[in-house]
Amino acid sequence: MKISTILDHIDSGHMALPEFQRGYVWNRDQVRGLFDSLYRRHPIGGLLVWVTESRSALYRGEGQLAPGVVKLLLDGQQRMTSIYGVVRGKPPKFFDGNPNAFTGLHFHLEQEIFSFYQPLKMKDDPLWIDVSKLMQGGTSGLGEFISKLSTQPELAPRVGDYAARLSRLLAILDIDLHVEEVTGPDKTIDVVVEIFNKVNSGGTKLSKGDLALAKICTEWPEAREVMKKHLAEWEKAGYHFNLDWLLRSVNTVLTGEAKFQFLHDKTAEEIQDGLKRAVKHINTCLNLISSRLGLDHDRVLFGRFGIPVMVRYLDKRSGPLDEIERDKLLFWFLQSGMWGRFSGSTESYIDQDLEALEGPDGGIDKLIEQLRLWHGGLRVEPGHFTGWSLGARFYPVLYMLTRMGEARDWGTGLPLKANLLGQGSKLEVHHIFPKAQLYKHGYKKAEVNALANFCFLTKDTNLNISDRLPEEYFPEVEKAHPGALASQWIPMDPRLWKIENFLEFLEARKELLADAVNERMKELLHGDTHWIEGPGVVTSVAEPVLGSISSEDEERELEALNNWMAERGLPQGILSYDFADPETGIQKAVFDLAWPNGIQEELSEPVVVLLNEPPEVIVLASQAGFRCFTTINEFKQYVLNEILAGDEEKVA
Repeated sequence: MKISTILDHIDSGHMALPEFQRGYVWNRDQVRGLFDSLYRRHPIGGLLVWVTESRSALYRGEGQLAPGVVKLLLDGQQRMTSIYGVVRGKPPKFFDGNPNAFTGLHFHLEQEIFSFYQPLKMKDDPLWIDVSKLMQGGTSGLGEFISKLSTQPELAPRVGDYAARLSRLLAILDIDLHVEEVTGPDKTIDVVVEIFNKVNSGGTKLSKGDLALAKICTEWPEAREVMKKHLAEWEKAGYHFNLDWLLRSVNTVLTGEAKFQFLHDKTAEEIQDGLKRAVKHINTCLNLISSRLGLDHDRVLFGRFGIPVMVRYLDKRSGPLDEIERDKLLFWFLQSGMWGRFSGSTESYIDQDLEALEGPDGGIDKLIEQLRLWHGGLRVEPGHFTGWSLGARFYPVLYMLTRMGEARDWGTGLPLKANLLGQGSKLEVHHIFPKAQLYKHGYKKAEVNALANFCFLTKDTNLNISDRLPEEYFPEVEKAHPGALASQWIPMDPRLWKIENFLEFLEARKELLADAVNERMKELLHGDTHWIEGPGVVTSVAEPVLGSISSEDEERELEALNNWMAERGLPQGILSYDFADPETGIQKAVFDLAWPNGIQEELSEPVVVLLNEPPEVIVLASQAGFRCFTTINEFKQYVLNEILAGDEEKVA
């Protein structure tokens, strides 16, 4: 089929883009390369289209489809969008991307090269031809260009050659592209998406959630945008979720199942109702988690996949939770996070927990009992605070203690409770024994960044303490604000405040922290403490965990990388990814930044970025099936070449 015919079909609505396709991601280099290949008549590949009825077709954009049979582009979107944009001088109706990628393409008649418009270089040079202007003028416009060139004496001798080159450029529209069709009543959307994923190996594939959402959009085209607005609202509050996560909660509300396949038969009205209910319950959960537990931003929201289970529970309730029921649900959420309930086979564990809510004997008690039997005990021991770095599983627990208990700031003496600081506010991590001093005395990285050496303070207090040792500033704090040290679980034996006794200090503080967590758990259980006491509930001491984000500078680098991914329309990775045994939930390592289901969710290889990590962490990640990158530039090059299917830009 001629390129000109394909463009006409796009204009008339006989050819469009399926809803499940991603947006336009090509850059100027790729557009320039495509037109260079077309001009030189190099092969650019054919198209794959899905032939289907227009009345049932799910397509992108606001343009109207032609009645009857239409062709939806499965393979060739980037090429045809680029050609359309240059030839028509505007994006097609289904366009979703940056139009600057194909605006202003020019061709040099002497050098026979393509380049995008540069005023200083091209303004007064008649040999630079605006490709869009030539294409829109057609053969009549061609005569205009030739006449203009003929009037310039220095160019007149070469007009014949230039005319031939202009004709060759214009004749790109007559190039035939092979169009292969997927057609027949057996080609359901499931089959078509599977075909799409197989042929689209160079582009971003579709996850199970994408497929479910594509089906939803057949009846409710605005679904994706409506859901994105809810995600944006939560992001403003400091919680970063993705569409798959939100859809999981919609799914649990409507089906009581974790797997998306159970969502496929729901009507648009049911989906809209399910979303409304899910959003309401998610807001309830986040408000409870933030106000009651103090976990008021994304960095400390461990166990987020427990929320779809909580949403299902709330949806089955006919009225508001009473205080005891509320706190038991929060107890389960906390315990799920502490023991890594959803760090392994997320979908299967969600299903197990949803099942525990069903039937006449289902409910919170059964949910907690299932967790206890799975983990082997729910009581916190001092050894559980053996972790180190900002990625330690009990890092959010320490934050929770600070926000939920009576912890006070050492500079102002004021409580650090969430309701006093406001939802979404972040406290700063403070090294009780300063890092520089500890390194000078020969302590190891894992000891310097031990969780028991962390506390949370306001920014001003953190700055004022600076790098002084506890034996110097602790007496000042205690004098100004009696009890403030003990409120942050500091051992009050002055001997332990000396740097030579740092390791003893850590052990003593771990005891205090464990006792404090168990007290908070008792409060949530309102006296029903058999869950955390009695025979058979004592857990083993935590094993050392490999890996970490060990500095604020490293964390900023990784956050910047996540922002870089978001700018390209790609999913952000999980900071301080909790890598755990999928069966027991025991934490084995902390990976700096991870995409456990791949950047192409659930369809490409898992990847991790590991900065300044020892070889054993890289070996562990590799054995677990992760592709490892030890520099940010190396990872960016992988994204540009293998995910975005071409050199989008140069990586410094």
